[in-house]
Amino acid sequence: MGYRLVDTAHLYFNEEAVGRAIKESGVKREEIFVSTKLWPCDFENENAVEESLQRLGLDYIDLLFLHQPAGNYMAGYKLLEKAYKEGKIKAIGISNFEGKHIEEILANCEYIPQVNQVECHPYYTQEELRKVTEPKNIKIMSWFPLELAKKYNKTNAQIILKWHIQMGFLVIPGSKNVDHIRDNFNIFDFVLTKEDMAKIETVNKHKKYLRGETLIKYFHIHSHRPPYVNHPTRKKVLLKRTNQRTIGLISADRSNKATLLLTISRSKFKSSAKDLSSLIFEVIIQG
Repeated sequence: MGYRLVDTAHLYFNEEAVGRAIKESGVKREEIFVSTKLWPCDFENENAVEESLQRLGLDYIDLLFLHQPAGNYMAGYKLLEKAYKEGKIKAIGISNFEGKHIEEILANCEYIPQVNQVECHPYYTQEELRKVTEPKNIKIMSWFPLELAKKYNKTNAQIILKWHIQMGFLVIPGSKNVDHIRDNFNIFDFVLTKEDMAKIETVNKHKKYLRGETLIKYFHIHSHRPPYVNHPTRKKVLLKRTNQRTIGLISADRSNKATLLLTISRSKFKSSAKDLSSLIFEVIIQG
């Protein structure tokens, strides 16, 4: 059992591992959907797409995103369009593009993006963004998916995943737990009624949990290549220190494994302890 859609990114530092896993899986390439993302440091790198293909060990990418609306993202979008015309990618995506950023893309693009990957869930249903994307047939891919469970004999997570599906969103849940993976698949034997969809709509708080631009502002890494690159021996690189608090640290050891740990205090996001006591990203990279 496993997922056939794999969502990765240059920033996750695991494209090589994803490529190895695809080769070792025994599953035919055409049966696996691979999406990855270019970080803003590569938007003006003419070889960025080819380098991503090399890291993945693939001949083509099913869906390639611009990861954030930072830096020269219009130059980055032109890279995607060129790769699309050359057959190196099968679909064009943007990630965390809203408001003026997506408007600029649509006003200047040759090919309309097929997907926009953004935060979307019952607490934040992206009504304004959907007014722009739906007429253009741009699919919303939700990267932050959450008592109807008893009624349908399903888990809360299954109810929320089903809500995403019925809303027409592309959803990318992830888990290492086999039981959870099985549950994530087991959502096609029921349909939420219109009344129940309406009930879920009432919990919309018009509230994001994370803000992409805020993350970029605090991390200050959007214009640089991943700091651990070219440091295979033990290194520690401080990304940023704010008010004497370290919020970003990368360490790599001799086994060429690196851990990216980014922690931001709750006060930066003005969130309650229940919603978000702290934000912790941990990415393990095996080279």
